[in-house]
Amino acid sequence: MTLSFEGRVVLVTGAGGGLGREYALAFAQRGASVIVNDLGADTKGGGKSSAAADKVVEEIRAKGGKAVANYDSVEDGEKLIQSALDAFGRIDVVVNNAGILRDRSFARTSDMDWDLIQRVHLRGSFLVTRAAWNHMKSQKFGRIIMTASAAGIYGNFGQANYSAAKLGMVGLANTLAIEGRKYNIHCNTIAPVAGSRLTETIMPPDLVASLKPEYVAPLVLWLCHEQCQENGGLFEVGAGWIGKLRWERTQGCTVRQKNQPMTLEAVRDQWDKICDFTDATKPANAQESLQSIISALSQVESEGEVSANPTASATASSSGINPAEAVGQKIPPTTFSFTHTQCILYALGVGMSTKDPDHLRFLYEGHPDFSCLPTFGVIPSMTAMMDGSLSSVPGLNIDFTRILHGEQYLELYRPLPTSGKLTSEASIGDVLDKGSGAVILLDVNTYSGDELVCYNQFSVFVVGAGGFGGRRTSEKVKASLPPPKRAPDAVVVDATTRDQAALYRLSGDWNPLHIDPSFAAMGGFKAPILHGLCSFGFAARHVLKQFADNDPSRMKAIKVRFAKPVLPGQSLQTEMWKEGNRIHIQCKVKETDAVVLAGAYVDLHGAAEASPENLTQGEGLQSELVFAEIGRRIKDSGSDLVKKVNAVFGWEITKDGKNAAQWTIDLKNGSGSLQKGPYSGKADVTFTVSDEDFMEVVQGKLNPQKAFFSGKLKVRGNIMLSQKLEVILKDYAKL
Repeated sequence: MTLSFEGRVVLVTGAGGGLGREYALAFAQRGASVIVNDLGADTKGGGKSSAAADKVVEEIRAKGGKAVANYDSVEDGEKLIQSALDAFGRIDVVVNNAGILRDRSFARTSDMDWDLIQRVHLRGSFLVTRAAWNHMKSQKFGRIIMTASAAGIYGNFGQANYSAAKLGMVGLANTLAIEGRKYNIHCNTIAPVAGSRLTETIMPPDLVASLKPEYVAPLVLWLCHEQCQENGGLFEVGAGWIGKLRWERTQGCTVRQKNQPMTLEAVRDQWDKICDFTDATKPANAQESLQSIISALSQVESEGEVSANPTASATASSSGINPAEAVGQKIPPTTFSFTHTQCILYALGVGMSTKDPDHLRFLYEGHPDFSCLPTFGVIPSMTAMMDGSLSSVPGLNIDFTRILHGEQYLELYRPLPTSGKLTSEASIGDVLDKGSGAVILLDVNTYSGDELVCYNQFSVFVVGAGGFGGRRTSEKVKASLPPPKRAPDAVVVDATTRDQAALYRLSGDWNPLHIDPSFAAMGGFKAPILHGLCSFGFAARHVLKQFADNDPSRMKAIKVRFAKPVLPGQSLQTEMWKEGNRIHIQCKVKETDAVVLAGAYVDLHGAAEASPENLTQGEGLQSELVFAEIGRRIKDSGSDLVKKVNAVFGWEITKDGKNAAQWTIDLKNGSGSLQKGPYSGKADVTFTVSDEDFMEVVQGKLNPQKAFFSGKLKVRGNIMLSQKLEVILKDYAKL
């Protein structure tokens, strides 16, 4: 279908020749009414004549088009827009094209050379656009073009004044794109290469002749058409070629640790890493830029470090945060009643479909294996985040409109029911001072009756709430982990739909950021974005299908860091690395290669967790029955043991000099567990001992220290934690 500008009114500045003339002719040919503005000055801004504008108007009218001339300077922006209103009654499109040159090497650039260029290019574009802005807002339509140049983007010898003005126009356009979005006003920037009065001074004549303005005009017309939804873009264009530019940034490097000063030498030593564009990021807006820095802050290695002023965190500060008062505070319990309907709705919200037969067990209540997706475990706990209860916590006097969901950890202790009533009990796990903001750790335990079903840790970043003198890190944080440095073992690509956020929000996250374009625009997004926990659900089910045969009982835990937003309709690409029972994951937007879930992993149950019911002496090891009793003790009082011990113990039992069995006693996570087989993560301390010597130690016949020094008992990791084994191994007669 032929694109038309019938009924539209277009102002082109500097339209007496070159690119501007071509734009004016092209708009008029497509039915637009055109204001041809040209001061008639020379390339350096001298002189004034109406001849150039008049000639273009005559060309348009001779072809049956509609046009009027305007001879005002762009510094009289109101006059230019008034010409459009007087002649045609409205203004729809502004093409800021007018420009002059005052090329000088930097040392020879005078104040006049500098000021004149800024006035015509940057200030002129500002004044003309400002005059049109409210008219565009009231009619809910506007298209604006800023004209930058390669000199502005990359720099060019002898054009310091021109380069500064042209890049300034890019910044102006970026903000206008954000502010105008909700009014259907789009602003884009072009950096054209074409033969004109300005380029003929820096290009050979034959090149100027081949770079025709008509090879640029079609891009300008498309960006100004009502069908085009591009907004905030920067395009280089010339000779029939068009390319879009975007910012790129290295992964960067945090060059300070703990609460120590940042040093010049640390910057020097990490310089190569700071400048390494391998796996570069591509921030698209200020929010993404900030989020990346926030993510970096959260990785600063300062485990357990307290502030230089140990009393600072115990006193209220100007930030409104008092950790001593907030940490440990409980939030009133919430209840969540649900039926199979909510389970099915959630599964649809995270992209499940009847197109895949494996999904039916999560979508049809009549399926013989009907189940609830494990990540549904975040839904009952969301109330603690969404109902405003955090605002009533003493010591958290903060602006809750400035909260960013930074990280999420979910651990499951049994498969989730498909209906029933769940109770969630939340408390403030810790409050950390990240300087530029505060991190609040919200711990939520969810119960079915008296049985603990799952545990969530929400890590939320409060922008601007830092500086209260608190600790930077906490041993309570469920840490995120980088993926292995090798090709992924599996990759799954899954498209979201345009309605993915509209569907997912029905599971309970009613934030208008995910549905209301106006609200999203106020947050700096060009459209409503997908919930981070929706991407979380997509990635988790990819792991479940790839490595656990879609068996929800296999999922033990999942941890993610939310890195960047996703737009509904984009495709999610989940990359997976298997390391034992831990699956490291990284989730990207396939179309942009932007990482949206970072430092993420899923822990799966591998070998069945040990319990008294499934242990026998069948393998001929005396230690089997000891571990059976340890399993009973954990089952009876695991939560208390976790509080006392807070460690993961690995055991390697040998017989006749060969490895015969492995055990993991996890008294660090959830309510504790005993697992036969290697630990999917990293044990705090690992013991290697023969079956016979293990029994001697347990029965008190062999002193552990003597066993260690004689080489009968080998220890790797934090040897001091071995003292805490007494809590598990006491009453050895019962063992």
